[in-house]
Amino acid sequence: MRILLAEDERSLSRAVMALLERNNYSADAVYDGEEALAYLEAGNYDALILDIMMPKLDGLAVLRRLRQAGNPIPVLLLTAKSEVEDKVLGLDTGANDYLTKPFSTQELMARIRAMTRSRSAQVSSRLSFGNITLDQTTFELSSPTGSFRLANKEFQMMEFLLRNPRQLIPTERFLERIWGYDSDVELNVVWVYLSYLRKKLAALHADIQIKATRNAGYSLEMAE
Repeated sequence: MRILLAEDERSLSRAVMALLERNNYSADAVYDGEEALAYLEAGNYDALILDIMMPKLDGLAVLRRLRQAGNPIPVLLLTAKSEVEDKVLGLDTGANDYLTKPFSTQELMARIRAMTRSRSAQVSSRLSFGNITLDQTTFELSSPTGSFRLANKEFQMMEFLLRNPRQLIPTERFLERIWGYDSDVELNVVWVYLSYLRKKLAALHADIQIKATRNAGYSLEMAE
């Protein structure tokens, strides 16, 4: 699952990003409202954590534009304001939930899970292709012959492939989706993680394969 964090307090943003990473979420961080809208327009996100007090465009204005445009993305508002009327305004503007600073990390993660539960419940927690299954709850990649618990980036890459079987995915798209638009990670890191996944698929006697198309990208195909 991919999350956009819009929070202008840099130290808090870094802490939340680290927390999301530890919990196997893929995330991008932005620091003002205009940047948040630009990322949401260009990227494919499953949820938005949105600070109300931000430069250029405040969080409520961002939320209002999203809802007016018909964007249904789940939104969790973060704010230092605790007055009831502020909460009501945020929820009436279209937020799914509201969290007042300071907050505990456990509560933040619980609210993210609750906010995205209805969206994730629309699909099975398991993704399958051929004889391979990925459990999105336990991060377990399995076949009839065994299983592996995937590390964070391995899980995100395998999930991306299984959500798009037989579709050619450019290397740059992996970087944007998993490492973020502003990452300085080099393209060859994608090959490294795909190599890890290929070895695990081979060990599981998979009847699917990660196919490379020269100068184009990678796709998940049935084994030849």
